[in-house]
Amino acid sequence: MKLDIELDRENGVPLTEQIVTGVAAWIRSRAARPGAKLPSIRQFSADYGVSRFPVIEAYDRLVSLGYLDSRHGSGFYVAERHRNAGDAQVTSDPRRAEEVVEHILQQFNHPGESLKLGSGFIPEAWRDMEGLGHAIRHVSRVDPVSLVDYATQLGNPILREHLQSRLGQLGIEADASQILITNGASQGLDLLMRYMLKAGDTMFVEDPGYYNLYGLLKLHGVKLVGIPRTRTGPDLEVLQAQLRLHRPKLFFINTLFHNPTGTTVAPPVAFRLLQLAREHDFRIIEDDIYADFQTDVSDRLATLDQLEHVIYVGGLSKTLSSSLRIGYVVSSHAIIKDLADIKMLTSIGGSRFAEAVAVAMLERGSYRKYLERLRRRMRDALGTSVQALEASGWEVFETPQGGKFIWARVPHIADSTRLVECGAPLGVTVAPGSYFRPNGEVSPWIRINAAYTSDPRARQFFDAAARLK
Repeated sequence: MKLDIELDRENGVPLTEQIVTGVAAWIRSRAARPGAKLPSIRQFSADYGVSRFPVIEAYDRLVSLGYLDSRHGSGFYVAERHRNAGDAQVTSDPRRAEEVVEHILQQFNHPGESLKLGSGFIPEAWRDMEGLGHAIRHVSRVDPVSLVDYATQLGNPILREHLQSRLGQLGIEADASQILITNGASQGLDLLMRYMLKAGDTMFVEDPGYYNLYGLLKLHGVKLVGIPRTRTGPDLEVLQAQLRLHRPKLFFINTLFHNPTGTTVAPPVAFRLLQLAREHDFRIIEDDIYADFQTDVSDRLATLDQLEHVIYVGGLSKTLSSSLRIGYVVSSHAIIKDLADIKMLTSIGGSRFAEAVAVAMLERGSYRKYLERLRRRMRDALGTSVQALEASGWEVFETPQGGKFIWARVPHIADSTRLVECGAPLGVTVAPGSYFRPNGEVSPWIRINAAYTSDPRARQFFDAAARLK
């Protein structure tokens, strides 16, 4: 079957984009029934006299966009419930949601039960337990009221001043009244969703990206459109193509040490993203939750934009303590005021005690010293982890320059669910790459936390997975 589309090599539009646009329009025209098989990559290339490379990339994008299903060993088929311009969201599967929640809970289980190789957390042994203990005792002694009282509406003013100073080091100009302390970055995102979106609105997200955000958005009835994450940031070609189809309210981007790929947005991509935000009138939520893992400071989107189209989200939970739950949102005075009101309505206030402990860690210098140790340790772990993976025959998406995540696959394995099954008998827990995709699309990749790869079970898993047939 030859598809009814036209390719024009003279119009300056990349062939990949022409194929994506043409096939998507062909499917939306009802020319093919759901489940119909498309020409193979080889056949498509022969039919249209083009290289296989743009066809491979186009088919992969069409799978990401929900127009095609990829069946390992069989080929590509028109998706049973493809999306069009007015239907950007595939109905979420409650069973998959339950699986994702189970995976989140597994990360909190006692570490002795299994090796949480795909965990999002730093091992307890790497935390500054002594420094935390000193800070907790200090706050209990000098500010006993914090043990029983709420925090102020915006959060501890001294903590916000410290954060203002840290933002200034990144070149982000904001005063303390533009900073809202939240119960972790997750609460900050929830407040933003409540404030800026309503059911039926469209939001762009990264593919792969932060799986917990996808569930939150679907809970709010928001339509998700996935933009592929490349080694230098969001795929600008796909982004521009999607902007011709949709009018997003927001675009969520994990700029630095991206979860799960470990990549960082390159400056040219960052500049173009901001241009598109201005041209198409959407805001960018910049998730910089891994900022404290960085040794050499680089510009953020918020640095370049100065909070005009960018809302900045950060936190201390990924480094200092997951239990203290310190996150923050930085934006204009008007937005922060409204977010603070929603925070009061939904949770009354934050933890005055947790915020005071964070202040004590920052003021006494223990957090700075801890970060220096943590960065060195993570840098060494990333290097040895990448070496171990490649020595076992794995492919690494991109060698991370910091953070804690590595996005990796076994080249001949198309569905990373097989890697999950391989790890279970070895006492190794990982999540399939489909968890990190907006609508649970199959993925060969998995997320690996470099902090856990020194365990012998990790190396056993790498070798066993590479031997899978």
